[in-house]
Amino acid sequence: MLETSARLLKLLSLLQTPRHWQGAELAERLSVSGRTVRNDVERLRGLGYPVDATRGSAGGYRLAAGASMPPLLLDDEEAVAVAIGLRTAAESAMEGVEETSLRALAKLEQVLPSRLRRRVGALRDHTVPVPADRRGTRVPTDTLVTIAGACRDNERLRFDYRNHSGSAGRRSTEPYGLVTWGRRWYLVAWDLDRADWRTFRADRIEPLTPTGPRFTPRDLPEGGDLAAYVSRRVSAAAWRYRASITVHAPAEAVTARISPAVGTVTAVDEHTSVLHTGADELETLAVYTGMLGVDFTVDDPPELVAHLRILADRYARAAPTL
Repeated sequence: MLETSARLLKLLSLLQTPRHWQGAELAERLSVSGRTVRNDVERLRGLGYPVDATRGSAGGYRLAAGASMPPLLLDDEEAVAVAIGLRTAAESAMEGVEETSLRALAKLEQVLPSRLRRRVGALRDHTVPVPADRRGTRVPTDTLVTIAGACRDNERLRFDYRNHSGSAGRRSTEPYGLVTWGRRWYLVAWDLDRADWRTFRADRIEPLTPTGPRFTPRDLPEGGDLAAYVSRRVSAAAWRYRASITVHAPAEAVTARISPAVGTVTAVDEHTSVLHTGADELETLAVYTGMLGVDFTVDDPPELVAHLRILADRYARAAPTL
């Protein structure tokens, strides 16, 4: 009985690799006959594992998706990776996944061998996260799952959307992918009403179900680099405050001091350029512009000009003339 159980576990471990196994291969790996392999496959099916079988010279076995989640066999590195991933997910910006991740982690740690539990525990006990410099947004897990499913199946997605000013509207899109940037999620989609590519913050999306009909995929912007596309769009339009700043330095020098996520730079002449940037807070804009290390003039918005004047007076009082 013990020998049979051990063989079943080894067979299950082989079948859980994403490939098609011929019966002769399994028999050789397990050092048994083809008949024993067939009998063991039936035992696994009786335990709830959906094992598909095909006949013929190219026939064999593979583990298929079933109606319920059967137990998984993980090697040492896989178990550690899953434990780390669950702990990271518990601290993510995905709303509603924290408790579920911690429950799964508790189950996994309970059955980990002591040698692996020590590795996971060392990482947990000796890792201290630095608090985010700004409060992150939370996205319901169901929202992300719905969006990702529509992207995967090339199905139109309708949703109610709140823009940065808080006003709501209904959008009809062809969704293509989710991009994570820090603690935010963005959907890249073709907006059917505007006939153009758009990015949408996932925390402002309320999907309408069921999803719509299937669509034929279009050529993606930025040559398919959705992360680069979101970076440019977010730096240009997705912030509460958007600023246009004349910088008294060449465009090449300004570009070298900022990342594409901060803004875009346009040359005016060989000595002057314009920085288009944005942020959710005026304080953030003031800090970024002050860190350019060169003279600048704020063209827009007026709120930033007023805030810089307040800061100038404050700094002047902080450094009185001796």
